[in-house]
Amino acid sequence: MHRALTRISAVALAAMLWIAAAPLAAQAQDFSALARLESARSGLTDAGKGGIELRLLLSQPVPYRVFTLDDPRRVVLDFREVDFTGATPESLLKGENATGLRFGVFRPGWSRMVIDLAGPQAVVEAGMRTDPATGRAAIILRTQASDAESYAAKAGAPEGAGWERPEAADVPPRVSRQDGSRPLRVVLDPGHGGIDPGAERDGHREADLMLTFALELKEKLLRSGGYEVMLTREADVFVPLETRVAVARAFGADVFLSLHADALAEGRATGTTLYTLSDSATDRASALLAERHDRDQLLAGVDLTEQDDVIATVLMDMVRRDTMPRSDKLATALLDGFRANDVTLYKKPKLSAGFSVLKSPDIPSVLIELGFLSSPSDLDRLKDPEWREKAASAIAEGLQGWAKADAAEARLLRK
Repeated sequence: MHRALTRISAVALAAMLWIAAAPLAAQAQDFSALARLESARSGLTDAGKGGIELRLLLSQPVPYRVFTLDDPRRVVLDFREVDFTGATPESLLKGENATGLRFGVFRPGWSRMVIDLAGPQAVVEAGMRTDPATGRAAIILRTQASDAESYAAKAGAPEGAGWERPEAADVPPRVSRQDGSRPLRVVLDPGHGGIDPGAERDGHREADLMLTFALELKEKLLRSGGYEVMLTREADVFVPLETRVAVARAFGADVFLSLHADALAEGRATGTTLYTLSDSATDRASALLAERHDRDQLLAGVDLTEQDDVIATVLMDMVRRDTMPRSDKLATALLDGFRANDVTLYKKPKLSAGFSVLKSPDIPSVLIELGFLSSPSDLDRLKDPEWREKAASAIAEGLQGWAKADAAEARLLRK
């Protein structure tokens, strides 16, 4: 007989399930095996009193937790990693009291599901039923309409909800500006990943295409010699914006290149575009793209963005006075490389916007939109290994030219 569905608060749920899951798993099957979602028997529907009902049928029980967040209003579920193969938001989401659903790998070993709510809703029931005969488990979550004040008072991420904050560590010594006397340290940042797939068209995801290109570009740079290369991610996992920049700083990067291929809902756009940092976007399209790219924290359910204090802001602005002109020269050199290799460019190939991944004050950084998935010709190019080879060669040539000129300038400044 199934265990009764326990009515408990969202706050207490996580701790109790962590304790309860182990003996259940021992009775059922190897708990270390990846739990699989039975998508045909799972779904999210409207429930009475203006709420929702979520049913997730799993091949085995998993530790998990539930919490709500405000602005925008959403319910977040974290799981020990679940295999969502075969499930899509469209196949699971039915009804009007939830306006969006997304799920995927949040970090190695962990998955996350985020439910966008149409209005304030309180979690009134949450629990897991386990069938001792088969080892299968059912996670059931119910909400009902609430008032905005009560919802806001109860909403909030528990400690460690984003796992973004590592323990304090010794700060590595500041890496001196590259002068050609050592390999150029390059960090490649394939955009999106995990719970945030980025743009999607015809079954192709921006996160996958950019990871493929980044891995190929890394190999090209390493084979050419004179480079040390690191990726911010080498698998389909979610990496917060702040962590991407932290990876570059820990690596002692001389260059940070963020790789993307977005899609536009309106209008036509095709070709490669390069972005450098600016407080104000060059045009409306740039502003919209920056807003989309910087939503990854909300896509993961938690926005832990903090404002810099006054002193830190002043110090970073001072450093950027040196870095931003170097970033601009880097973008120009990369653009020259694309032109030399006959890579199709956007009508305005060099723009600026307030992308968060470009805000490292001491590392020259450029965001490269390799193309637009909303353009059939761009999508075909991104899928073509020969075109990717040509684009990688263009970036390698641009980096080489910039590094040589930047090193010469560094040597002059020392004299």
